[in-house]
This record gives sequence, C-alpha cells and structure tokens, in this order.
Amino acid sequence: MRKWVTGLTMAAIVIGVNMREAQAQTQASSIPLERVFASPAIDGPAPRAVQLSPDGKFLTMLRNRDTDRERFDLWMMDTATGVWRMLVDSQKLGSGAALSEAEKMQRERARIGGTKGIVSYDWAPDGRTILVPLDGDLFRARLTGEVEKLPAAAGPKLNAALSPAGKFASYLQDQNLVVMELATGKAARITPDGAGTVHWGEAEFVAQEEMARDQGYWWSPDDAYLAVERFDEAPVGIVTRAAIGAEGTSIVQQRYPKAGTPNALVELYVLDPAGQKRVKVDLGSDPDIYLARVDWAPDGKTLYVQRQNRAQTQLDLLAVDPKTGAARVLFSEKAAPKSWVNLSYGLKPLADGSLIWWSERDGHGHLYRWQAGAFTQLTEGAWEVAPDGISVDQKRGRVYFQGNKDDPLERHLYWVDYRKPGAITRLTERGWWNTASMDASGTRAIVGRSNPNQPRQVYLADADGKRIAWVQENAVDDPKHPYHAYLAAHRTRTFGTIKGPDGTELHWEMITPKLEPGKRYPVFFQHYGGPHSQTVSRAWGGALQQYLVQHGYIWFQIDNRGSANRGVAFESAIWHAMGSVEVQDQLAGAAYLRTLPFVDPKRIATYGWSYGGYMTLKMLQAAPGTFAAGISGAPVTKWELYDTHYTERYMGDPRTVPEAYAASGVIADAAKINDPLLMIHGMSDDNVVLENGTAMYAALQAKDVPFEMMLYPGQTHRVGGPGISEHLWHTILGFLDRNLKAE
Repeated sequence: MRKWVTGLTMAAIVIGVNMREAQAQTQASSIPLERVFASPAIDGPAPRAVQLSPDGKFLTMLRNRDTDRERFDLWMMDTATGVWRMLVDSQKLGSGAALSEAEKMQRERARIGGTKGIVSYDWAPDGRTILVPLDGDLFRARLTGEVEKLPAAAGPKLNAALSPAGKFASYLQDQNLVVMELATGKAARITPDGAGTVHWGEAEFVAQEEMARDQGYWWSPDDAYLAVERFDEAPVGIVTRAAIGAEGTSIVQQRYPKAGTPNALVELYVLDPAGQKRVKVDLGSDPDIYLARVDWAPDGKTLYVQRQNRAQTQLDLLAVDPKTGAARVLFSEKAAPKSWVNLSYGLKPLADGSLIWWSERDGHGHLYRWQAGAFTQLTEGAWEVAPDGISVDQKRGRVYFQGNKDDPLERHLYWVDYRKPGAITRLTERGWWNTASMDASGTRAIVGRSNPNQPRQVYLADADGKRIAWVQENAVDDPKHPYHAYLAAHRTRTFGTIKGPDGTELHWEMITPKLEPGKRYPVFFQHYGGPHSQTVSRAWGGALQQYLVQHGYIWFQIDNRGSANRGVAFESAIWHAMGSVEVQDQLAGAAYLRTLPFVDPKRIATYGWSYGGYMTLKMLQAAPGTFAAGISGAPVTKWELYDTHYTERYMGDPRTVPEAYAASGVIADAAKINDPLLMIHGMSDDNVVLENGTAMYAALQAKDVPFEMMLYPGQTHRVGGPGISEHLWHTILGFLDRNLKAE
C-alpha cells in the first residue's frame, strides 16, 4: 500500500474548517478553496520525468500546462544556453483515444491516475531522437521538433522503450511483447501465448502496487537479449468489482490476490530480439516466490535476479547465465527476528564484476560493496540511506546516494568513495528535503528540493553539487508565481518531538494561525501511520494546509513507530500487530496537543486516507471521546481483504496467524465508535476494494452506530479531478462544520 494522493501530496491532504470561524477570520490574502485545485497549479509547475540526453547536451522533462494542470507536454532545454522549448505538444499530436483498462490501472498504481497527455518517454542512445508513447500510438521526436509516427499496429500499447544499443523499439500489446526493428519498421510479436490469464513482459499486480516494480522485461546492454517475465493469473482469486459510474455500472472480474490466497505464477525467460530462442531461467524449486528485481551486468554476460520468498524473510541474489538459464545464489539477505526484508533499487553492477548493494543487515539502511564473495560496508551509523536513487561514477570511484545523515527530517545527496570508504560528502543545502537522480556516468545530478516555505524547485548540478542551471526555479517570491498573492497569509511550520508510550522519540510538525493570548484553537490532526512512509519532514506541505490554518485551525501530524526512515527496529514494531503501536503513538500525539494552552481539547478532528483511513477507525475505537470527529477515506477494514505482498510482509499469513488478523481488523469493534464519523470511498477502487467500505458500513448499521458516508461513482483509490476534488473537500468542510462548532 503505497501512499495515495487525493489532489496533492499526502502532506497536503488537510482540509476542514468551521465555516462560522472562517467568515470571521478570513483575510484578504487567504486562499479560496477553488484556487487550490484550479489551473495553473497554485504550487507552481510540477515537472516530471526530468532526464539528461545521453550526451548531456539537452535536458528534457514533462511539464504540465498552465491551462490544464493534469496535461503534460514534452519540453527540452539546451544545457549550454538554458533556452527552453516545447518539443512535443500532446494536445496537437494526440488522438484523444480512450486509455485501455490496463493502462488506466498502471497509472493508478504509479500514482498518476487522472494525468493526461505524455506520461513517459525514452531517449535514443545516440541522443538524436526520443520515443514518445501517446494515446496508444508511438512517435519518434527529433531534436528539430519533427515528429513521426512509428508503423506499429493499431491498438493500445504499454511500456514502450528503446533498446540500449538503439536498434529496436519494444512494447506490450494484447498481453505479448512486440519488438520493432527501427531501421525497417518491421515489428514482430516475440512471445507465444499471451492471452486470457497469461501475460508476457508485464509486471503483475502486486509487483506494480507493492514492490515498486512496473517493468516486466529488460534489455541487455548490447541488444542481444531480453529478460522477459511471464505470469499466469489463473490461480489468483477473482474479486467481482462493480465499477459503479454516474450513468451505469460495469462489472470487472478482477484477479486480486488477497492475503493468504494464491499469487500469480511467475516465470522468467531470456529471449533474443527475434523471439526465435527462448530459455527459461531457473528460479528454484519453489514456485511460490516473488520476482523482485532484474538487472544486467554491464557486459551483458550475467543476469542478476532478486528472488524473495513468500514470507519475505529472505532475499536471494541470483547470477544467471543468459545462454542456459542456469542460476546460482551469490548471497542472501535474511530478516531480523520478528521482521522482514525490505526491497530496494540499490543494486549497481560495476564493470570490474563487483556490486554496490543496499542492505539493512546492521539495523539501518546502508551501502555495501560485494566483491569476490565478501562485503565491505561503505556507510554506517544510526541513519538511513534511501533504497533508491543510487548512482555510480566508476572513473572517480564514487557512489552517489540520498539519505538523512544530517537530520531525520531532511533528505540530502551525498557521495562516498567505494574503493576507500570513509568520509561522506554532502552535496545539497541544509534545511531542505531533496531528491536527486544522476546521469549514467554519475557526472551530473538533477536535484528536486522543497522546504516548508518553498514549493518544489528543480536544478541541474555538477558532480560536486554546484548548481549549473535552474530547471524550474519556481520561486514563490516572484510576483508572477501563482502562490505569491497568498504569501502574506503564509504560516511557517514548527517541529518538535515527544516520547511515545514506550519512550521512543517521535517527531511531530505543526502550523498554527497567529495565536491570540488566551484563545484556544481547534486542531486538524492528520495522520497516515502506515509503513514505508514518512510524513513529518522539512518539505513543502501544500496550499491545503495553509487554507486550513488561514481559517483558524491548527494543523498537526506525527510519525509513529512503524513508519519509514528510522531503522529496522522502529519499523518492525508493527510486525503481526497492525493497528496497535501506531495507534498508541498517534494517541500520544493527541495527548500532547491537549497539554498546549492554545489548543481546544474538545475540538480536535482526525483525518486519514488509505492506511490513514484505517487508522482513523482504529483511533476512534481505541479512545472514544478523544476526537471531536473522525474522517476515514478509502480504509482497509479487514486485512484479509488486502493483497498478499503488502499484508503478509507485516502481518504474516492469515492461515497461520489468524489471531493477528482478528486483532488488527476494525469490523468486530464497530460498536466501539461513538464519535462523529465520516467515511469516504471511490466506487471503482481496485486497490482498497469497496468491499472494505461496505463491510464496515454494514457492521456500523447492524450495531445502530450513526455515521456519515460519501461514495464517488467512477472514482478509484484516488478521488479527485475537476469538480470532484472541490466536492470532496466541501463534503469534509460541511462535516467538520456540523461537528466542531465554535463554543
């Protein structure tokens, strides 16, 4: 369950206001709710997929339009002159064809549902052309601005890519892998039997949703081979999902692997580009495993495969001979007691045969070099290296990585010498939350950053962190910036810590209105609470937080045990115990709020979405009377209804630990809720299926527990879009107005 956004980032999903107070307190410079969702985006442009050309002469990105914040076009900057121009206009080039169901679901799982126009592109190795998929067609754009349509068969296509040596384009069509020879335009389906429940070259549901793997085929560096996944969903149970829309209902027979039930059967093959030779990779005797990651050695002679067991307590790195499919285990990662093995994108094969590897084997996420059968630790300490965004400059012997060495609330770009590990050099400025990606040789970085007072900026830096050029300065002090008009009312964020029930230090953040002596304020207490997520950070939170504060609310959130970037022990506190320690820690946050002289303890509302929606229900059940109202968006209500890879990682198999599942659910304790409750769900949700909501609605009704409910026809796990976002938050506004009246 990766965090979902409903309008903006989870850190920005905060709304609620007592309308009577709003009328009294609204300032001329405050933000109208409608402006939060209007175009151009109030946070400024939101570039995506920023890349450097292979020769470094150009920088490209997907930029959303001022007139339509959801539509993206391809833009290019000359790195020598800094001049920008639109390279591909999605509106002029696109056909407007409807997306296939498969592509819709891929976008949902990639958290870009609702996005229009261009969502991905791929540079040719020679840096002269770019492959652009759009509306089911494939286009090749030249740097001059000329665009040609490739002669691919009509119909929806997925996961288009150019081969590393530039000879081929490849894509998925009708559940098979197609390879096109670019010199001739000749295309051929190279997989034999994709149909029905069988898919080639595609990532299965849990890989996309829970494993951060959206790829299902991988080219070798010399174009000689493709490693291709084949999965068969026949063993997977069917969820009859009624995709209820505004003008009708379609019934979707969705293959959904609920916890404790069979997964898709996954195999891996090595094929040549013509599909004439096909070798099956030996993944071991146990078919009930996860294909976690696939990588090629730089010389294309070895295929590295990460194989994870069903219990997620062991991760094996296999070295595979692509000619025979024979595999051997190089090494294994094993979980700490009462824990699991987290996946990463930290494997980087080097030209000398050694490997850079990310591991939590010492209790924290760190980098290692594996060489000649032995590990050398490159980073260490009570801090975390991020499990992705790792790059290598083999000429200088540097590994670039992101981490929180300087502050658990910040993320920075660092490097360390992998040949002589020791000193670690930070390349980004303190006080910011940074993300970064390097070019293939580790010579330049694309850095994105934000802080509580500045929306995301993007710049190009050299290998020592020096800024070369702005990609998107997005400065709010520019009078032309959409947020500039509201700066006078902007309130900055404060940070602090409290001790949790077991003495663990917990980080919180807060934004307050300008406090008046003797006055007590209501609180909008936001939470997520789930694993693999950090919500308290020195990053931009978004305009919705400010909207709330401008209308008299204190905004507050706290990171509980079980959340990310604090080490194995901190995260493993929820092992076989979801809905326990994280609830206790959030309630400790509420108790802290009640000690503050400017907080009205009778007017604290709590809100969460997805795992946060589950937490709302758990918190209301655990501590009746603590909150004046609770809002539960798209909650899991019974973990047996959620998918295998996520749920079993933390909760184990329900067939062997049913007592853990019984304790974690919310349905049996429905009668314990006696505070005002609003439940919200998209009626076409394919992630947290609507059955989670209806099961809880029925339980509340059977116990005569009053609650309010809002369902959204046609909406998935992401409830949002033009008009819908405004309706969602007006619904929340009205609920809070009814239940948090000013005294």
